[in-house]
Amino acid sequence: MTHLLFQPFESGSLRLRNRMVMAPMTRRRSGPGFIPQEMNVVYYRQRASAGMIITEGSQISPQGYGYMNSPGIYTPAQTEGWKMVTKAVHDEGGCIILQLWHVGRISHPLLQEEGKLPVAPSAVKPRGTLATPEGTMELVPPRALEHHEIKNIILDYRNAAANALAAGFDGVEIHGANGYLIDQFIQNGTNKRDDEYGGSIENRCRFALEVVEAVTSVWPDYRVGIRLSPSGIGFGISDDDPVSVFSYLINELNHFRLAFLHLNEPSLPVDHLPHYLKKVTPFYRNIYQGTLVSCGGYTAQTAMEAIDNRITDLVAFGKPFISNPDLVNRLEQGIPLTPWDTSTFYSSGEEGYTDYQAAHHSLTNDR
Repeated sequence: MTHLLFQPFESGSLRLRNRMVMAPMTRRRSGPGFIPQEMNVVYYRQRASAGMIITEGSQISPQGYGYMNSPGIYTPAQTEGWKMVTKAVHDEGGCIILQLWHVGRISHPLLQEEGKLPVAPSAVKPRGTLATPEGTMELVPPRALEHHEIKNIILDYRNAAANALAAGFDGVEIHGANGYLIDQFIQNGTNKRDDEYGGSIENRCRFALEVVEAVTSVWPDYRVGIRLSPSGIGFGISDDDPVSVFSYLINELNHFRLAFLHLNEPSLPVDHLPHYLKKVTPFYRNIYQGTLVSCGGYTAQTAMEAIDNRITDLVAFGKPFISNPDLVNRLEQGIPLTPWDTSTFYSSGEEGYTDYQAAHHSLTNDR
């Protein structure tokens, strides 16, 4: 009998052909103006057998930009570009969700309009480097947002969500994970504010919940998801009590009837941090009442076990989908996977993007 991983699943009004999700992955291949182009259409169409595709993060405004050549969803031209992508996926019978993204402090003046500083809840410098038009640069201290600017960013989320609706997506995912703007508000290592968006757990979660309210004013709740990384420490983000803050936030999300909550397992080791959960999905399964998506290093076997044990409802796969556009078929049939090439993750052409072949080709034409 076919395992549940490969059987249809319904979440709200989303009808998925299987429980495998293509995780959002930055690929940096949009065209001029951060507009999706034909190469992006091919890439997503090739992977339409996923139960649900979550697109790469798409910036909600020029200010939200932090990764060269990543697509946007704030101009009419970008919306038209995404229409080509959604049509291609739908023509293949697939489901595609757009990820709404604002990077906050994970940017650089060379990537911002007029060379301005990136923005964040507070002026706390992140760790790490970033690719810019002038080469790899160290991340810089951001500028703390003024109170009125926060409301404007929430409006940017709303407008971007409306553009995603016009582009024909099946829904949207709010990117609240991995050390980007929403995550920066949530965690007290990056949020030092003393207004209603800082201080207490309730205040630090306010921005995230107001973004959810704004997006669900455009989309029905059951077409909106949110991604969180409760044990994420990327770019030096931190919290003194992450279990408490994310428990509060996830419980508050129960007041919305969202399509899903997408939890990212730790991508960096947290063994040296005893107050961080080593496994987040099983813990928050006991708090969240809706559909759960879990992401983080799954294999076919561990994905099936997670579903059998009711730890999660859907399992997201990232890098395996890059090099195996037919990943669903490969896992179901036990066909060996094609390895991915990390050197082409963020390059500019079709190599390592649209030239990975389905199994019936790769058996005789291995990369």
